[in-house]
Amino acid sequence: DKVLAELIEPYELRASKLREFLQDVQPSLRYDIVPLADPYGPSVTDPDLQCLVVSEETRKGGEAVNKRRLENGLPELALYEILLMKDPDHSQNEEEKISSSSLRQRLLGTLLRPPRQDPALPSHPYVIGLTGGTGSGKTSIARLLGHLGAFIIDADKLGHTVYSSSGPAYEQVVATFGAEILNQDGTINRRVLGAKVFGNQEKLKSLTDIVWPEIAQMVKEQIKEAAAQGNRWLSTTTQNPLS
Repeated sequence: DKVLAELIEPYELRASKLREFLQDVQPSLRYDIVPLADPYGPSVTDPDLQCLVVSEETRKGGEAVNKRRLENGLPELALYEILLMKDPDHSQNEEEKISSSSLRQRLLGTLLRPPRQDPALPSHPYVIGLTGGTGSGKTSIARLLGHLGAFIIDADKLGHTVYSSSGPAYEQVVATFGAEILNQDGTINRRVLGAKVFGNQEKLKSLTDIVWPEIAQMVKEQIKEAAAQGNRWLSTTTQNPLS
């Protein structure tokens, strides 16, 4: 249930960092780091424990530990409550205390690991793909990347080109779905076509099997064009086949 749980570091790495911290604070300190597989861990079974450090947020947890210890025939632990440290740099959407959840939120948009090196791919341009549902912010992010110097490839616009009367997918789409999808001027009426395919997975797949390879080819051609112009990185936005 942790915020951005996928960004939590593996246990062994966190334990290693904790050992380094304890060594730095007090090299002679004796300690035992124990992984917790349940809310209590050894606190309700270890008779040698005497004290439990809690915060104002976790005091109830400490009281629950003592209740369980009494049930197990063990003496209660002294609960030593510490104050939470305030984070002077927290944003409006973050917690006021120093929080690992807030720290993980700050990782959003950063590179967590070096890009995977693939000898089959050219070193430039660096391609960033933007995907997501309607209203997810693809256009806004693409505009921001464009202001930063990225060459923008808009798959929506390429899709319009693919469907145009002179487009590479025009004849096959008309042959597959019939002349009733055409406007009076011979152009494809995407609203009529959409009524045919949406809600019918088989027909939708037939459409995407025609359109997407053509769009992908046009994207590759634009990537080559961007590279020829000396662009070091570019952004592509994916699209609905009928947008």
